[in-house]
Amino acid sequence: MDKKTEEFYARLREELGNTSTWPGEYLYKFIIPTDNHKIALVENAFDNIGAVIHTTQSKNAKYTSISINVTMESPDSVIEKYIQLSAIEGIISL
Repeated sequence: MDKKTEEFYARLREELGNTSTWPGEYLYKFIIPTDNHKIALVENAFDNIGAVIHTTQSKNAKYTSISINVTMESPDSVIEKYIQLSAIEGIISL
């Protein structure tokens, strides 16, 4: 992980610790190229933890937005999911 990414996650960890109570609800938002395999990878990362997942394709169906509302244990658990999913080619975290 590069220094810029490490700094981003450090800032996110601090903000989440200061603005939320844990465990608590967290809303993940991703944009991913429309590819059933990649969409399944994102959905499977939140399988069996009570996540509510909504997907919407772009007008030309080139991209799919994925919103995931889930209860997470801590800021660190939120960041772990971001890091896990960053391995998916083409994923954009919002």
